[in-house]
Amino acid sequence: MKHEQVKARLEEWYHRYNQPGFIAADPISIPHRFTQRADIEISGLFAALLAWGQRKTIINKCQELMQRMDNAPHQFILQHSDDDLKRLLGFCHRTFCDTDLLYFVHWLRWYYQQHETLEDAFLHGSTQKQRLENFHDLFFSLEDAPQRTRKHIATPARGSACKRINMYLRWMVRQDEQGVDFGLWQRMKPADLICPIDVHVERQARMLGLLKREQVDWRAAEELTENLRQFDANDPVKYDFALFGLGVNNYN
Repeated sequence: MKHEQVKARLEEWYHRYNQPGFIAADPISIPHRFTQRADIEISGLFAALLAWGQRKTIINKCQELMQRMDNAPHQFILQHSDDDLKRLLGFCHRTFCDTDLLYFVHWLRWYYQQHETLEDAFLHGSTQKQRLENFHDLFFSLEDAPQRTRKHIATPARGSACKRINMYLRWMVRQDEQGVDFGLWQRMKPADLICPIDVHVERQARMLGLLKREQVDWRAAEELTENLRQFDANDPVKYDFALFGLGVNNYN
């Protein structure tokens, strides 16, 4: 397929899926329930990191988690008592269980006691690779960090494509008139973002000749993003909507 044809298809499906109607059936619906920045950041982080499996199940589990936090995640993080933490016991989605959740809450309280926005945690480094590696290291810098929880924050240092973190950053950083992504963070630019790769995105990227690397790892995510920059250098990750939409519709 020629360059112009690939761009035309990507643009068509980007506009088709980057619509408010996309929100309800996607995990991004969880942070869209909130209006305060810290609530959006916290609920969005959980929604992105729990995005394994069927979207309906993901959304239901995230709703359950927010209910356990009184649907006020920032307030819960900063003001919870030991008794309040008991409400989190028994929560589990796939391999993310209450041990992991309790550390996340512990780290977020430590962090928000010192910072107003989670954006600060993602700005250490001159490249996106360095920023994600440094975020991982910061997240597990507290002495009581469980070893088992490390798998829930991906890092390029382990070769991961970091799909969920990259998706979260898309939500927080991208901004346009459609209002699906939030555009809350201004210091990281859309041009800096790396495209999330799930099975749908991978399949379509290969069909369109945008991904050649066999292994779906960090280098593959960089390769895909670099190819998407041919079509929009300032906002390459907007085509995540297109590749995802093409994939879930099994479009060939």
